[in-house]
Amino acid sequence: MNNVLLLILKRWGASLITIFVISVIIFIGVELLPGDVAETVLGQSATPETVAAFRKELKLDLPPHIRYGAWLKDFVHGDFGTSLANGRPVSELISWRLSNTLFLALTTAMIAVPLAIFLGMLAAFYRNTFFDKLISTTTLSFISFPEFFIAYILISLLSVKLNLFPSISIIDKHMGFGARLYTILLPSLTLTCVVTAHMMRQTRAAIINVLASAYIEMAQIKGIKRLRIIYHHAFPNSLSPVINVVAVNLAYLVVGVVIVEVVFVYPGLGQLLVDSVAKRDLPVVQASGLIFSIAYIFLNLAADVLSMLSNPKLRQSKF
Repeated sequence: MNNVLLLILKRWGASLITIFVISVIIFIGVELLPGDVAETVLGQSATPETVAAFRKELKLDLPPHIRYGAWLKDFVHGDFGTSLANGRPVSELISWRLSNTLFLALTTAMIAVPLAIFLGMLAAFYRNTFFDKLISTTTLSFISFPEFFIAYILISLLSVKLNLFPSISIIDKHMGFGARLYTILLPSLTLTCVVTAHMMRQTRAAIINVLASAYIEMAQIKGIKRLRIIYHHAFPNSLSPVINVVAVNLAYLVVGVVIVEVVFVYPGLGQLLVDSVAKRDLPVVQASGLIFSIAYIFLNLAADVLSMLSNPKLRQSKF
């Protein structure tokens, strides 16, 4: 048990260091953006005195390392600054957008995870048959296509031709759960097509790898049905890689929804990030980028910890 806690602490420390490095990269990246933020916000008609005063208000006259330290300190204390576009607190803008992104990611996960595991088990059961090849070919196709291509195909089929779902997923705070769910079905299906392929193929590979074990061969010799072997013996012993790929894809669902949100005009954190970059709203860009990074890093940390806890070999290894 002490070994497990030590490994978790090591991973936790590595994650914190990674977040610090990413925060530096985000700050430097924003600093290197062309043009002057004050001039962009105030417009070309602003006088030099007004621009200078606004730069001082934004603390742009201070050295970069001092501004970085102040920004990181405020971020840790939950103060993300004030939006340059509308003067509202960044935390207020982000909270609702982040909840929308999490709602989309959770809805997609509830569809994609069971579907991927079920298809992976079926593909392993019917290994090297036409059914297996059909599923593998289909999933490879979805992996090969970019998200926006799949999104436009679904819009064309399910929205334009069949008129089943709205092509634009605009929601507000007053919508009920059912209305919100109906509105986000197309972006959720788009993400499901992408992440299901990865999880299904990993599940299939993990089960097939376990099926080559000696105890599986013994179970087959005893006459146990193959489906029961896969369900009761092979799948539980292949949980470690399956949990890992599921957690990694959940991380992708949270941080990789930017393109899908833009295509469907979904008011999530990804859409806010794109709009803020266009407006040069740097406090929102920095806060959104760092929140995405933190979410991805800690979901990957969760994947490592869960994989370690589900695999005795990993628990006993020295990382």
